[in-house]
Formats: sequence, structure tokens, C-alpha cells
Amino acid sequence: MLISVQALRALAAWAVVCHHFMQIFFDFEARGPIGQLFIDKGAVGVDIFFVISGLVIFLSTEGKALPPARFLLYRLFRIVPAYWLYTVLMALLVVFARPLLPDQTVDWRHLLLSLLFIPSENPGGYGIYPTLNVGWTLNYEMLFYVLFAWALLFRLQVRLLVVAALLFAVCQAWTGFGWVSEFYRSDIVYEFLLGIGIGMLYRRGWIAPALWLPLLGIGAALLAIYHLPPQPRLMNWGVPGAVLVMGCMALERYVERNRLLKLLGDCSYSVYLMHVLVLSAGAFLARRYGINPYLMFFACALAIGIGSWLSYEWIEKRSYQWLKARIDGEPGA
Repeated sequence: MLISVQALRALAAWAVVCHHFMQIFFDFEARGPIGQLFIDKGAVGVDIFFVISGLVIFLSTEGKALPPARFLLYRLFRIVPAYWLYTVLMALLVVFARPLLPDQTVDWRHLLLSLLFIPSENPGGYGIYPTLNVGWTLNYEMLFYVLFAWALLFRLQVRLLVVAALLFAVCQAWTGFGWVSEFYRSDIVYEFLLGIGIGMLYRRGWIAPALWLPLLGIGAALLAIYHLPPQPRLMNWGVPGAVLVMGCMALERYVERNRLLKLLGDCSYSVYLMHVLVLSAGAFLARRYGINPYLMFFACALAIGIGSWLSYEWIEKRSYQWLKARIDGEPGA
């Protein structure tokens, strides 16, 4: 993985953290221009995630004779253990520590659907969200993995077209399951295609190392995100997100030895999964004991940073290595 992309992934994760901080602590009521910025634009981190996901999946499978079933297993091994852990933890907190999450409700059927990455109406009545609310993005990720697995049956040069055709067929043409198809009809699903396209350009040498042109592109992308509304999401946030990714890739030589940025990127998935739990606990403590919200956010950010590192090292990495070794037949695993 390119360190520059890892750094951008970490930045995207923390943008989402700040977005949810404004939601959980202030109910999206602005506290100055920076607070308003995170309310309006913090969710763009998800769009950057999706572009990066398409890029990573394309690059990680390029030049490998990887059967579709094994590809799916590898992705499940990478995504599922941590997601299941934090989903179950969320459910337990709702049941046994309800003051921390007063707006949440647990329904066991809905919990099962959440664990299986099947979109369903949240029992709290506020939309199609799984038990761990941030997991809605993983429902899109899993759909992308399934469709990309089919594309592995085709040669590398046409995989982008195959995935695009399958995404269109599933998300636009197939309407057999009502609100489920409505969930997948969002144009956000096509941001994965932007990542695949970036991967193809990168492998052809069209994203060359540079300084000023990438910085100019990054600046233009940030201005576009700042001034454009989130809808249509693919054009207004997805395309600028793709420009951000390409700009960062072109700056790789300036950060390629930075271990801290790599670590931050490695931990970004756990940051994304756990941050709502930590922020919810922090908001409860702040309200109960009259603690300044921004001081509590600093404590929460520290807890998320340390917790995500431990989560990556002891849950994500170890579970993936152990599960992968089971099917690869590695001796002594």
C-alpha cells in the first residue's frame, strides 16, 4: 500500500470522527466555522474511503491468479472479525448501558441482518442503518467485493467495465426487493469505479511523481468539496475525492518512508468502527459531570487513537493472519 494513500485514508477516517463529534455532542448545531465545516463536509471521508477501496482492490489483485471464492474469503477475513466485535459490543451497550446510547434500540432480527451485511430498517426508526450505524458503508463494500469477484474471471483490461456493468445491473436495473434496492441505488456505489480507474492509470505510469501539479490538484479538489453540496454525491464529492487520491499518489516519494503515516492508515478501519462508541461514552460523561465538550473530545481522540492501534494489532491483523493461514495451509500457523 502506498504510504500517501494510507495517510489520506487516516485523514478521511478522522474527518468522519469530527463529523460524528458534532452530531453526538451538539446534535449538528454549529459551534463556529470549523464546527460547521465538519457538519457539512466531514462525511466526505466516506467517499474518499470508497475511492481508495476500489484502488486497493484493483492493485492487490493485479497480476494474481486469484480465484473469486478465495478473494472473497480474504476480504471477509479482513473486514468481518473487527466489524462483528464492535457490532456485538454496540448491541451489549444498548442493552446493558442504555444511558450511553439513549437513541439506539436493539432488535435481534435486525442485529443478525447487520452481521450478515444485509441492509434493513433500523429499529430506532431513522433509516436503513445496521446496529453499528457506521456499518452502512460496509454493506456497499460487500456488494463491491462480490461483484469484483465476478470480474476476476475476466482479463485485467476489462475488469472496470465488468464491475461497472454489474453495479448498474444490481443498483439501477434490479428492483426486486423494494427498499433494499433503494439503498443500493445511491450513486455513491460508483465511487469504487473511480478507484479502479485510478489503479489502471497508475499501473500505466500516468500518475507520475511531481510536486506542484499534485498540490494544485489537491487544492482544487478541496475547494470543490468545500463549495459544492453533497448531491449528486458521485460528481460533487466522489470526483474531487478521486483527484485527492491521485494527487496524494503523485506525492508518494515525499512520504514513502514515513512509518507514522503508515501506522495511522493501518489503524483507520478500527478508528472508523470504534469511534461512535467512544464518542457516545464521552458525551455521556461530559453531560453528567459538566466537562467541556472540546476537552472531552481531546480525551476521546486519545482513546480512539490508542484503542484503534490495539484493535489493529490484536484483532484485525492477528485474526486476518490466523484465518488466512487456515485456508492457505501454512505450516505452524
